[in-house]
Amino acid sequence: MAGLIRGLDDAALRDRVAQATALYFLDWSHPVSGMARERSAGAFGYDAEETVCTGGSGFGLLAQLVAAERGWRPRREILDRLDRMLGFLETADRFDGVFPHFLQGSTGRVLPFMAGDDGGDLVETAFLMLGLLGAAAFFAKEPSIGARVQALFDAVNWAVHLRQDGAVMWHRHPDRPWPPHALPIRGWNEALPVFVLGAGSRTHPIPAASYHDSWARTPTFLNGRAYGGTVLPLGPDWGGPLFLSQYPFLGIDPRGLRDAYADYGAQARAHALVNRHHCLANPHGWQGYGPELWGLTASDDPSGYVAHSPTEDTGTITPTAALSSFPFAPDAAMPVLRHMHDVLGERIWGEAGFVDAFCPAQDWVAESRLAIDQAPIVIGLENHRSGLIWRLVSGRPEVRRGLRALGFSAPYLPMA
Repeated sequence: MAGLIRGLDDAALRDRVAQATALYFLDWSHPVSGMARERSAGAFGYDAEETVCTGGSGFGLLAQLVAAERGWRPRREILDRLDRMLGFLETADRFDGVFPHFLQGSTGRVLPFMAGDDGGDLVETAFLMLGLLGAAAFFAKEPSIGARVQALFDAVNWAVHLRQDGAVMWHRHPDRPWPPHALPIRGWNEALPVFVLGAGSRTHPIPAASYHDSWARTPTFLNGRAYGGTVLPLGPDWGGPLFLSQYPFLGIDPRGLRDAYADYGAQARAHALVNRHHCLANPHGWQGYGPELWGLTASDDPSGYVAHSPTEDTGTITPTAALSSFPFAPDAAMPVLRHMHDVLGERIWGEAGFVDAFCPAQDWVAESRLAIDQAPIVIGLENHRSGLIWRLVSGRPEVRRGLRALGFSAPYLPMA
């Protein structure tokens, strides 16, 4: 899959990129746990072979469902890996049902994400649960899989992450109080699934008030300003990194999804177009930027790891930024995919698709690929093509209960 084949038509090129990118999970998942390794290379203070990530494994599982659906790998192979993952998760370290960010792939023991952060990570757990719920829907004829996924979901104590004032805390260790500097999950960002799944829990729900009175009550939640003629409904100035509006809608279908604050399909599209507009305006004069090369989001960078955005622009392009925008802005994303593959491919394409990031101005190309960047490419391309992952995840009762509880409406959301 690694070799370049130039001149493919648009649909064939999209398929080729999706299939190659899925190899990150199909061929490089941890052999014992079946979980996704955090990254394929790089010295970030942890063992790249053994460090597996919960959120990236959820996303990676959704990417592998695409591989099974498309016939790139036998369904049995993906089902067997899912069975191995479930066995691992059932005995791995949890904190009131909440998984940590990192686990040791052979033992299931917690690995600190950073100093003092070795407890439950509610956002990463939500991403993992989206993947597991989607897989249970995909393998609906395997009732034992559904029951095991349901047990893991029901064990998540979303409510134990509630602070006394109703705010939801991102990280928690049951043996330690929240430090004074700990911030709750607020404002427009990638954490929307926490509130949807938490509100949809039958066992340990989050109250709707935490969504309306905390999450949505920050100066950086509502935006409403225009950037290059595109009005951005939510988020910080210039939108922030693109993952803020991409991760929530890998599984939750934003088409026609509305609540008291926004139309979320419009939000996802506007965020992509604002990001593109900044790159085309190119206020810093970075080499390479243009209609065929745009896309700023969190990734590796010549200086380490940076949450790239229009207000944090180092000249580094992250392929997942534009490619994960396919469901929302396909006409803007397709020229980027073709340029990166057909023109730049000799340097940035290889085993498991595109590298994590590259900076033309510094003649730098990342050595790494990251689970949380590779999987959204596969999922985004498939949702653009067929809506498969949206149907699987947004059809789950947990998701629909949560959306209704928070006051959302959507064409696919029946009245209670």
